[in-house]
Amino acid sequence: MALTTADVARLAELARIALTPEELERLAPQLDVILDAVASVSEVATADTEPMSHALPLTNVFRDDVVTPSLPAAAVLAGAPSVEDGRFRVPRILGEGA
Repeated sequence: MALTTADVARLAELARIALTPEELERLAPQLDVILDAVASVSEVATADTEPMSHALPLTNVFRDDVVTPSLPAAAVLAGAPSVEDGRFRVPRILGEGA
């Protein structure tokens, strides 16, 4: 389906874009190529094509979780600038009522 300059003018009007006659002549074949490309993609997507979320198969590359002893709380809090009730004390970032 070849787009005419009248088709492009109508699209430009709907999009509220002012185009000169020269721009209409230049854009008509370019938009026609874009529409053909979109149509070819829809032809490829057939019912027997399995949907996929990625072009390549993905595998988990993370290491296994291994439980290890952590630092004692006192050692961690020793480097904190401010401590309260055995926890880090941080400045309030929300208002009093929040």
